[in-house]
Amino acid sequence: MSTYRDRTSHDSTRATMLRTVAGRGSVATRERRSHLSAPRVPTVGIDIGGTKVMAGVVNADGTIAEQIRTETPDRSKSPKVVEDVITELVLDLSDRHDVHAVGIGAAGWVDSDRSRVLFAPHLSWRDEPLRDALQARLAVPVMVDNDANTAAWGEWRFGAGQGEDHLVMITLGTGIGGAILEDGRVKRGKYGVAGEFGHMQVVPGGHRCPCGNRGCWEQYSSGNALVREARELALADSPVAHHLIERVGGRAADVTGPLITDLAREGDAMCVELLGDIGRWLGIGLANLAAALDPSCFVIGGGVSAADDLLIGPARESFRRHLTGRGYRPEARVVRARLGPEAGMVGAADLARLVARRFRRATRRRLERYERYERAAAQLGLAPRTREGAR
Repeated sequence: MSTYRDRTSHDSTRATMLRTVAGRGSVATRERRSHLSAPRVPTVGIDIGGTKVMAGVVNADGTIAEQIRTETPDRSKSPKVVEDVITELVLDLSDRHDVHAVGIGAAGWVDSDRSRVLFAPHLSWRDEPLRDALQARLAVPVMVDNDANTAAWGEWRFGAGQGEDHLVMITLGTGIGGAILEDGRVKRGKYGVAGEFGHMQVVPGGHRCPCGNRGCWEQYSSGNALVREARELALADSPVAHHLIERVGGRAADVTGPLITDLAREGDAMCVELLGDIGRWLGIGLANLAAALDPSCFVIGGGVSAADDLLIGPARESFRRHLTGRGYRPEARVVRARLGPEAGMVGAADLARLVARRFRRATRRRLERYERYERAAAQLGLAPRTREGAR
């Protein structure tokens, strides 16, 4: 993979690469319907989770031209280590594609200006100026948002949420992410941190969560919860876990979510039961959200959603059983995300096109001012200004 130092001189000569721009002011609602007029150019989407960093070049129709991924650096390392990985991935893709902007979907709370990651439970970011840090190193505009927000946008634009005007996205991965999308607008709240459903308390005094509280929803319905339960049974040498124990050679630390899903598909009763438990907790949380938000559709994404009906089926049943006013009200649809694990990456890339559009408008205005000055200078017999001076 190329390094930033190797690419610096090359990037400076690429006429198609845009210069870095820093966003100004609140941009919390600017994407409303504006995707219709966004430039149809390729952009890079980055999805940063607790275990992986996924990057891809995405076309204007939502198709992925190329995708690469790597593991998320250990949380004990400095935030710069993750930024180094992101930079490497973007520059590597820029070697082969004409990249016009970069969108970041980060697993954490992003402020209303979409510039700083305020808090990331599964990463070491604390009030991290991620957008500015990356714009200082890349030659394209950068957009930062919460990863669930970008996933919801991707599903609304290209996936299972198309045509929905009140959509709630739930992403089940290392933890639980969430997003609210109404009438083509991501609802971020006053401070930018709306949709953190994974940290709703569902069991007072329950399992400790990395966020510092106890009993958070994601401690009972997430990839971490699934693996934790399976490992506990394996460490106890439970007879119901004998297939799982055999598959990992007795090493409980090697148990992973995808392995549990694979065994469940093969008919392993314990793994089917574990996914059913995760699904039932998912349904309880969805019923609570329906009481508060009354959406038309819940889209379930993230890595754990790969279990499909082994997870979604129990979730639907639990949702109906716990829904307030059940039998006397319309029920929201509960569907699996169509874009799969790539939803956040695709959504981030699509939102980044709006940044590219604003940059193009600003550049066009600067050039128009320069051209007006040239005409006026010619009429008055003044020396023409340089283009740098017109900025």
